[in-house]
Amino acid sequence: MHSQLRSILQRLQALINNQNGQDIVEYSLVVALLAFAATAGMKSVASGVRTAFTNISTALSSNIS
Repeated sequence: MHSQLRSILQRLQALINNQNGQDIVEYSLVVALLAFAATAGMKSVASGVRTAFTNISTALSSNIS
């Protein structure tokens, strides 16, 4: 009985000390954070590009007329 409990305890310790899946979870969280930041930043970039093309269009229209 004592050896069975010791075996169960050793298996539980092995499961607790196993960190193979931890790296994958950490990398996944970093990738998700980067994707969120890129998505949030695209709105700002898109607005700036739209403003630049509007200014170019206005300048071309006023110089051609």
